[in-house]
Amino acid sequence: MSSEKFIPNKVALITLISACLVVIISLGIRQTFGLFFFDFEVDLGCTQTEFGFAMGIQLFFWGLFGPIFGIITDKFSGRVAVFIGFLFYLAGIYFLNYGPNTGFWFTFDLGVLIGIGLAATAISIPVSIVSKHFPLNTRTIAIGIVTAAGSFGYFISPMYTRFALLEFGWNTTLVIFGVMILIGLVVSLFLSTPMGKFNTETANNQTAVEALKEAFSNKSFNFLTLGFFVCGWHIALVATHIPMHIRDKGLEDWTATAILALIGLFNVFGTLTSGYLSTRISKKKLLSAIYLLRGFSLMYFVFMPATVINALIFGATFGYLWLSTVPPTSGIVGHIFGTKYVSLLYGFVFLSHQVGSFLGAYLGGLFHDLYGSLDYAWYISIALSLYAALIHLPIKEKAIERFQSA
Repeated sequence: MSSEKFIPNKVALITLISACLVVIISLGIRQTFGLFFFDFEVDLGCTQTEFGFAMGIQLFFWGLFGPIFGIITDKFSGRVAVFIGFLFYLAGIYFLNYGPNTGFWFTFDLGVLIGIGLAATAISIPVSIVSKHFPLNTRTIAIGIVTAAGSFGYFISPMYTRFALLEFGWNTTLVIFGVMILIGLVVSLFLSTPMGKFNTETANNQTAVEALKEAFSNKSFNFLTLGFFVCGWHIALVATHIPMHIRDKGLEDWTATAILALIGLFNVFGTLTSGYLSTRISKKKLLSAIYLLRGFSLMYFVFMPATVINALIFGATFGYLWLSTVPPTSGIVGHIFGTKYVSLLYGFVFLSHQVGSFLGAYLGGLFHDLYGSLDYAWYISIALSLYAALIHLPIKEKAIERFQSA
């Protein structure tokens, strides 16, 4: 595939690069919050349940505001949505550092404000912006590139954050995060709404409300939404609680940092592979395979002896599957319904993802405080992998007729 065929125009290229930088910053910072827990525990008196609840609220608000920013993106532009999101993100980091940061305010700063910021700056909105610039035959590859960029943020951020926490402390580390977000504000201005043929869809005269009614009356859309719940549970549980689990198993703290870094590194390859395969094979079958393989990775991690080698193998294997669900999931939405309201519709699919994320983060912390381990949360995760592998199979990957030319 030549670059001329893959990149439709200069605006699409600039938007693709800008979206990649946005998710590197947004997801890179988000991936590291679990590493702050031990500092929050000592300095703020935070319990595992309180931390898990705040992280769960963050993930829930990330999902709750996804459709809202989707409407802003579809109606106004992606740059407006992402710029507003980074303002909320910056406010959350600022008040967590300099404002009241215990009790209700800890949850509000880390949970609500940063969660709203993530709703616009993390994966769903940048992906939907980019998808409007590319035709159907290359759309999932472009989505895979953006998702892989977020994975690169996952890779570098845990290593640097651990270094910064040890050398400078958590307050200075948050200041550095604030500077990164300011850079994101500037980058967001280069996101563009396409005016070309891939965004026209003259056959689509729907309103947003009509598009939602049509989507939720479609069984395939509902199956996809229910399946994405599992992805959220998995990611939140691992990203939030893996440092505590590693300590429980008697391994050194750096092992958790290595797991998170390996997740980011291997997911670069996983999402690119997923984006490519989504153009070659059935997206629903690819999703089923990804969730089934996640189950095997989790079983290996939970039931094999707790050693550094096994932990690193888990980081690599689970990382390869980490965000590989995004290209086929977003691709199915765009394929069935077209791209006119893809930001809005994917926002609702992602809301299900974040409900799962809330439960994974919160219940993981609750189970740990009640039972002294994350074992029950891991068992549920394995069962959910099988559920997700099955629920995607009835999906019908068929475009609605009036969008056939999208």
